[in-house]
Amino acid sequence: MEKEQALILANFIDNSTSAAFEIKTLEISGGSLVKFHQWANGKPTIAAFEVTRPDNESGYYFVFIDWHRNDNYYLVIYAHDRSTTCAEIRQIQEIDGSPHIVWTYKPFKRDGKNDQRKAYFKQMFGSTNVQIKLPSSPLEVDVFLKQLFKLCQNRIKADRIVEVFDFE
Repeated sequence: MEKEQALILANFIDNSTSAAFEIKTLEISGGSLVKFHQWANGKPTIAAFEVTRPDNESGYYFVFIDWHRNDNYYLVIYAHDRSTTCAEIRQIQEIDGSPHIVWTYKPFKRDGKNDQRKAYFKQMFGSTNVQIKLPSSPLEVDVFLKQLFKLCQNRIKADRIVEVFDFE
């Protein structure tokens, strides 16, 4: 996404008064995160948030970052333990006259079972392509965050499905 779009989205999150989420702004020093994660440290970062849902004790880190240092910003969502990313979102498309983030489930595990993961994701969630309408004000941030949490939870379920079922 373009830097301007990332700034707008980060400002909406920063200025929202969420009923369902606790949102903490992380400190950006010198234009980047410091001591956050080896993949993010030192890269140009607009904003970062720790977003938690007290009702089910789940949470993620939302980082608006120039992931590849090429002026193409991503919303990178990290697991709450910062061990890995749950989604790296950069694509925005106009759908029905409104901007949406577009993300595709593409597992890259090295166990030969990615086809089963994709089939499960598609069966459970309708498609491997996810489209989430961008908020047009801070008042719409809750709905946006709920959909991003769902995206991350569904991705984690699909990634782990081969641990639940033996496909051999």
